[in-house]
Amino acid sequence: MRAILLISHGSRSAKTKQEVAALVKRLERKSKISILEYAFLELERPSIPQGIDRCIKKGASEVVLLLNFLNSGRHVDQDIPQIVKDAKKRYPHVRFKMTSSVGQHKGIADLFAEMISR
Repeated sequence: MRAILLISHGSRSAKTKQEVAALVKRLERKSKISILEYAFLELERPSIPQGIDRCIKKGASEVVLLLNFLNSGRHVDQDIPQIVKDAKKRYPHVRFKMTSSVGQHKGIADLFAEMISR
């Protein structure tokens, strides 16, 4: 079973966690994914390893880490891949996949154009 784990940076602002949780709820309504969780790299819980654990406890045999990061950088290129590498050791029977950052998506320019045209 496939799980999606939405990964965000994390913030000291409670509003950030509320926004991420609301985004996951919207994704649940729009997708047919039965396991959809969120996690944070730092400053907030659940952590990425905790989010992975939640997905697997719900029966995931594949976990897709959906990166809610605009651009590449140390977190996207090093920190999160290391967390995935560690998870593969803990769960060798589970497939892990990591998306590219949001800013690399071909539709980002259209999204930004829509935002500035309002």
